[in-house]
Amino acid sequence: MPTVAIAIFPGVQALDVAGPVDVFSEANRFIAPNNRYEVTLLGAESTPLRASNGMTLVADATFSEARHTFDLALIAGGPALPERAPDARVLDWLANAASQCGRYGSICTGAFALGHAGLLDGHNVTTHWQHAAQLAAQFPNARVDFDRIYLRDGPLVTSAGVTAGIDLSLALVAEDHGPQIALAVAKRLVVFAQRQGGQSQFSPYLTAPADETSPVAKVQAHVMERIRESFTVKQLADVAGMSARNFARVFVQETGVTPHEFVERARVDAARKLLESSGAALKAIAYDCGFGTADRMRIVFTKRIGATPMQYRERFRSP
Repeated sequence: MPTVAIAIFPGVQALDVAGPVDVFSEANRFIAPNNRYEVTLLGAESTPLRASNGMTLVADATFSEARHTFDLALIAGGPALPERAPDARVLDWLANAASQCGRYGSICTGAFALGHAGLLDGHNVTTHWQHAAQLAAQFPNARVDFDRIYLRDGPLVTSAGVTAGIDLSLALVAEDHGPQIALAVAKRLVVFAQRQGGQSQFSPYLTAPADETSPVAKVQAHVMERIRESFTVKQLADVAGMSARNFARVFVQETGVTPHEFVERARVDAARKLLESSGAALKAIAYDCGFGTADRMRIVFTKRIGATPMQYRERFRSP
């Protein structure tokens, strides 16, 4: 019987726990009794704790009581983890579990706990899109993928934000018992057995600049106000009042992307808003957002967010 341990702590994201637990529980409906998952919630204390949404959770056992080896060990995420390391007892258990379990990993921001336990170095990992850059900066020896819904790197498994823990758990069920069992579980939970696209389709590409009066911010506003137009680095440098070479260098320093990358992201965001809020033809949206043609917009969308404009509209258009 495969054993699964999920570490919980005060402030844990309840859905990071409930999602995987439900996947493994539903999988047991379709698996022979001697091969069913046995899931245990572990915590530093045996007393009830509050999740981030106020829900009360209780660990089945404490870390010190869980002396046997688990087949899979996971740490759930929590809103505070990107800013504050968890209890040292959590980190000690993670480090020990990683050395003994066949598979170990994290849900959502639980990746930060893995980082504090020294388990991310040299590995390909992912986390919630909103905290991916922070994870990469905080643990520079990890290779953080900003877009994947889940990742498997040897025995290490990590997932993107919140509900992506369901995707990861379904993938593990498919690995253990085949895709048909995973599909049956997905149907029971009314979710996709394998979600199309990455988490970029849920995240805004563009954020407000730190200094809204800076030359870079002026250029960004210029682009977004004239998103239908085409731009060259020289044209944008003139808007900033800088030489093309200096502008390109400063732009990358302040934004982390090239001017070309920014323009393409701005076009994608503009198109996303129209796809979500209007029934305009794809060719009209492509023209209004500066792609030129619907084919070009489709190519960029597929590259950027792993879905075509039509697929994106079907998923996110407001009724």
